Amino acid sequence: MNIFKKILIANRGEIAVRAIKSAKKLGISTVAVYSEPDENSLHVEIADEAFYIGGRELSDSYLNIPKLIDVAVNSGCDAVYPGYGFLAENASFVDACENAGQTFIGPHTKAMEIMGNKIKAREFVKDLGVPMTESITGNPDELLKNSHKLDFPVLVKAAAGGGGKGMRIVYEKSELENVLEATAREAKNYFGDGTIYIEKFVEEPRHIEFQIVGDNFGNVVHVFERECSIQRRYQKIIEESPSPTLTPGLREEMGKAAVAIGKKVGYNSVGTVEFLVDKNLKFYFLEMNTRIQVEHPVTEMVAGVDLVEEQILVAAGNKLRLKQEKLKQNGHAIECRIYAEDPSNNFMPSPGDMTFFKIPEGEGVRVDSAIDKATTIHSFFDPMISKLVVWGENRDIAIEKSIKALEDFYVHGIKTNITYLLELLKHSSFINNNITTKFCDEHTGEILENITKSKLNEDLKVPLSAYFLYTLNENRLLKNKNVWQEIGYWRNIMKVPFIFEGEEKEITINNIDKNIYDVTLDNKDFTLCLKEIKENHIRFRLGNNFHKNYVSFNKSGEGFVSYKGFVYNVKRLDVHYETDDISSGLGEDGDNNLSAPIPGKVIKVNVKPNDKVKRGTILVVVEAMKMENNIVASADAVVEKVMVKEGDMVDANVKLVFLNEDI
Repeated sequence: MNIFKKILIANRGEIAVRAIKSAKKLGISTVAVYSEPDENSLHVEIADEAFYIGGRELSDSYLNIPKLIDVAVNSGCDAVYPGYGFLAENASFVDACENAGQTFIGPHTKAMEIMGNKIKAREFVKDLGVPMTESITGNPDELLKNSHKLDFPVLVKAAAGGGGKGMRIVYEKSELENVLEATAREAKNYFGDGTIYIEKFVEEPRHIEFQIVGDNFGNVVHVFERECSIQRRYQKIIEESPSPTLTPGLREEMGKAAVAIGKKVGYNSVGTVEFLVDKNLKFYFLEMNTRIQVEHPVTEMVAGVDLVEEQILVAAGNKLRLKQEKLKQNGHAIECRIYAEDPSNNFMPSPGDMTFFKIPEGEGVRVDSAIDKATTIHSFFDPMISKLVVWGENRDIAIEKSIKALEDFYVHGIKTNITYLLELLKHSSFINNNITTKFCDEHTGEILENITKSKLNEDLKVPLSAYFLYTLNENRLLKNKNVWQEIGYWRNIMKVPFIFEGEEKEITINNIDKNIYDVTLDNKDFTLCLKEIKENHIRFRLGNNFHKNYVSFNKSGEGFVSYKGFVYNVKRLDVHYETDDISSGLGEDGDNNLSAPIPGKVIKVNVKPNDKVKRGTILVVVEAMKMENNIVASADAVVEKVMVKEGDMVDANVKLVFLNEDI
């Protein structure tokens, strides 16, 4: 068997960790690269060697081809693994690797150039007779002029796009011009190619993709399908395999189409052929991703195949070990993507400092992550922080196990979508497979309302009891003094004011005797018995029930308590912190001093001093975590000052524009 000696992992995050593990399993040494924010990242820690390649700007680090090639050559690598995103589908990077004597662990450039561009891919696949939707191509002016050839709604898409970026649905022609401009800009920023096109939008679609693997000897197989219909902003958030939608006959037909596409292009790596399936179970070719997919673990769990290992071995010149007739689907797997985002605030990215992180464990539970402890989540990268993949004997069991695993997935200090995923998995439409790619659009309001109700319907004495038992016994961890420490516990009765989920309350501790506490809260008396306490963990008895909770604190003294999948926010008001006075970011002059909502990069400034603007005018666009945030005028005004320029990196609450409403 041919094998590489040392591989450069030209990526970061969970896919870098994933690739390092598969390489080590094959006995291959690994070399990691990292930018300034990633200095202490897990992929750096577990690689055999690691090299610094630049600061915050991606163009200076993970997108810098000369730097990556220099590291590969100077560290003695003989191959480069690209993962997904960044340069994974960049033909120039493939050429640079080959010119430097490095094997690129991915497809050849012909496949990448044909299938990596959606317009070329559609033309290429058309000859095979694979069904596809109608579309038009051209520059933005031509697309606008010829848009009458398609019935609305339509999809505007980046030709070189992927990962849910560079894609927008348009329901009315009047919206098209602005969408064409925004999509072209996004395509240029993310993929280095501003080419876009329009295709007919399939109503009530399912998104189903087939995993294929090919080698350099003409062999191509498919490793079955993944259902990826649960999406938000065209970004997949839950994937499963097998698809609960496909019939055996349709599965076979779509698998043959995927293999035919792979064979025609001479595909020689791991890739994915994506389809849309309409409500009548007719399928249409969508695109092909010439790389490993984020959701590949779903396939691995049901097929028993290490796709990254196969990818490495094929690139090393080995024949494909997989045989179509021997590949089977066993059981059911579901992947949930854990994002640093706030579902209650329009899924705004939520970078910041974690205060606690703990992943679920158990049979059939797998977590792919770049994190193994509480860390800082930066705004420069994608907001996905982990992938939870659960296997069960069937779909119902996989759903139940996923719910339990999500309840045991603890992240404090930043907002995540964990509770959103939990409520989604419990939704009757998901359980009964009444889903389309519009599921999140149609049900998010209901899901968020259910989250709020469920969170407040729990027995709130439990998280509050956990918090107070912890703070009363582990004040050394808070590193701050409260009034009771100052005056001493000279009496048994203590009244402690606090804020719980934004509401001011007071708890009365009537007696403390050998770890037994008599407590009054909301005019109700109850008894607590402390059983065990250690850092971030507490176990106690409330009445006749035992509880185990995780507790943590941020620098401003805010406490976080996990209970039944929720994270509750609590803060004692009798504890004084140096960082209690935190700026709201609005400034002295009010709402018209427009600030960055989160740390990010200014990618567009639309105004200059003395410009008159209308309410709703987009003044500045700040990109963070692969999402554009429009900073808009809240009223008709005159621009007084513009504090930033395009390309600036800004922190949260930094003032961007000053407006004067006196016009």
